[in-house]
Amino acid sequence: IRLDQTFPVSENAWRTGGAPSGGATMFAALKSQIAVSDLLRGAIVQAGNDACIILAEGIAGSEAAFVRRMNDKASALQLTGSTFTNVTGLDDPAQKTTARDLATIADYLIHDHPDLYRIYGQSDFTWNKIYQRNRNPLLDAGLGVDGLSTGSTAASGFGLTLSALREGHRTTLVVAGLGSEKERTDEAKRLLADV
Repeated sequence: IRLDQTFPVSENAWRTGGAPSGGATMFAALKSQIAVSDLLRGAIVQAGNDACIILAEGIAGSEAAFVRRMNDKASALQLTGSTFTNVTGLDDPAQKTTARDLATIADYLIHDHPDLYRIYGQSDFTWNKIYQRNRNPLLDAGLGVDGLSTGSTAASGFGLTLSALREGHRTTLVVAGLGSEKERTDEAKRLLADV
């Protein structure tokens, strides 16, 4: 897959992950074609559910086929506490992961895909004349944070997986189960200060 390759926006991706869904989206237009480089930024910087589904469909033919690949990769990485059922991370009682597995994924991305990991440090993303800020609240806080991602579901509360490089030392941190965005940010700051 090349970064300049384009994937089509299916009705499924548009309806279940795009603007009609009411969730995080990069606002991909139905039946348009979007470059992989833009889809990666939409998925990583904006956490766009539509971008995640479009990438999955473009790479594997369907979201379900891509989820099978995700679970195969999870097994290869020895993520013993993870089972994936969708590419968006949205609520599903059968989908689960652990803080340890999220840290393992972060370390894998940082070490095995540094060119793609750099996207996580991008403060904002403008695509199709729509400006969107990175959802990571600590990215520009002067703490050396250069990635990764936030998340929240009704079942798991507010979480954050981050990595910071300070004085040549990399720290990966996962917080989860918090009651609000503010609580998530404050807890991550507190833990990062103790490192």
